[in-house]
Amino acid sequence: FRVINIDATIVAEKPKLSEFIPRMVKEIEGVLEIEPGRINLKATTSEGLGFAGRGEGIAVYAVVLVEEE
Repeated sequence: FRVINIDATIVAEKPKLSEFIPRMVKEIEGVLEIEPGRINLKATTSEGLGFAGRGEGIAVYAVVLVEEE
């Protein structure tokens, strides 16, 4: 299988991730050997709710489209 595209959301109260997202996207593109523009990565907070909101962890929700080679 090969990755066609990725849409992911990182949920964390701290640290603020916006400045790191471009580098994270480049690293993922390099590791997966996919073309630029096929990764949509965003960050948000959980507004103080749940384990991520209490600063006890980070969650990531991702949808990945793959195709058989």
